[in-house]
Amino acid sequence: MILIIKGHNYEFEMQNICRLFLPFEKIKVTDDVNAAESADSATVVASTLMSADKTGVILSAALSHGDRHLSAKENISAYTDGKEIERRLAVMLYSLFAKHFNFRLPWGAVTGVRPVKLMRRISDKYGSEQAAADWLKKYLLVSEDKVKLCLETLITENKIIKLSQPQSFSLYISVPFCPSRCDYCSFVSHTVERAARLIPEYVEKLCREIEYTGSIARRLGLQLETIYVGGGTPTVLSAAQLARILNAVHDSFDLSCLREFTVEAGRPDTVEQDKLEAIKSAGTTRISINPQTLNDDVLKSIGRRHSADRFFEAYKLARLCGFDNINTDLIAGLPGDDYDGFKLSLEKLIGLAPESITVHTLAMKRASNFMKNYSGLDDCSSQSVRMVDLSICKLKSAGYRPYYLYRQSRTVGGTENTGWSKPSYEGLYNVFMMDETHTVLACGAGAVTKLKQPDGDCIERIFNYKFPYEYNERFDDMIQRKGRVISFYETFF
Repeated sequence: MILIIKGHNYEFEMQNICRLFLPFEKIKVTDDVNAAESADSATVVASTLMSADKTGVILSAALSHGDRHLSAKENISAYTDGKEIERRLAVMLYSLFAKHFNFRLPWGAVTGVRPVKLMRRISDKYGSEQAAADWLKKYLLVSEDKVKLCLETLITENKIIKLSQPQSFSLYISVPFCPSRCDYCSFVSHTVERAARLIPEYVEKLCREIEYTGSIARRLGLQLETIYVGGGTPTVLSAAQLARILNAVHDSFDLSCLREFTVEAGRPDTVEQDKLEAIKSAGTTRISINPQTLNDDVLKSIGRRHSADRFFEAYKLARLCGFDNINTDLIAGLPGDDYDGFKLSLEKLIGLAPESITVHTLAMKRASNFMKNYSGLDDCSSQSVRMVDLSICKLKSAGYRPYYLYRQSRTVGGTENTGWSKPSYEGLYNVFMMDETHTVLACGAGAVTKLKQPDGDCIERIFNYKFPYEYNERFDDMIQRKGRVISFYETFF
């Protein structure tokens, strides 16, 4: 498709609106207002223009596809601020797409990852959560159901966010290795078969980075609230390797204020008793064991090397090892799955009564095998919306409540990812991370340290090298970069 931008600098948001309706189209951006005339009939051409005259500012949008042409125009005050102009242009373009394709998306013209954070900001501005809910419906065209879900999540999140203090931080540890690559995955992770030789050195250097990061936290007097060991699949490591990493955490950080310690055991085919015992003995309070679906045919088609039965075995083993806070994940909209199959998977998970269940919607990431090889997603899109709606109804009825929520680009059906938990079992790290409540110090390949100004909104990122081989080879350079944490905090303390 072609996107014409003229007279304003809101290109990024206009592209996001286009991707809501055309997630797999390559977008060519131009300032040539005549580009539509030379485009072929199969090409979608969208434009957003801003100009000024004696009366104020003129905003206009147009959409052309084949022999159909839609347009809209609005005159506004010359004193309108930039964010409001951006919103008006986005809603104008969204409305043209919705009219052309004859459907509206549940989240309307919301394009950001964090709709709950957006609602919180609007609530603070207008003085009430209900005012924020009304604003989202009126000015971003969000559906009643999604506004309600967002509001319920906000209420729970707000209680968790209040736990954080100016000196609080969380710790993320990356283990970017997996037993195999799932077809929907775009994370920087490596299969064990291809990267086994890197793992011993990686574990050694990861422990060194943990030690160095702990020394920074102690020097600055920071208070560790939550730890999350993710990936990848951390449990692809041996029990001894897991124990070494977790012991490094204990040796390097003050855990006296720790509220939560999560380790992902995401792939059931990597869950073994000795690994669970190593994790449990390290003081871990929460783990994730994630089937994604309990349909064996779908598991095979998406590149998972385990069966539904293997998930049940892993879950039972975790309970026997003493874990009393387990999260499980499902994905709505997987190719090969259908509404009845998703319903059965959901009901089986609810029957196990895990402390939390996270429902993701399939997102078609550029680097995933699905994006490269799969084209039959139309049916997945329509069914995924029904699946997500079903999950909301079923989980509420079973006593779960939403505690964090986020969205991704190119999500099948335009829905969301929601974490559901029983009361008092919310995943605190997930909330702190998604809200950007406080600093997250991150260790490992692909990890991103996110520095948050205490009692402020300034955020700065420090990126580790993405790939394990880079991490191993350029470790000293990366460690020097992390010294920026100290100078960042010295500015505010």
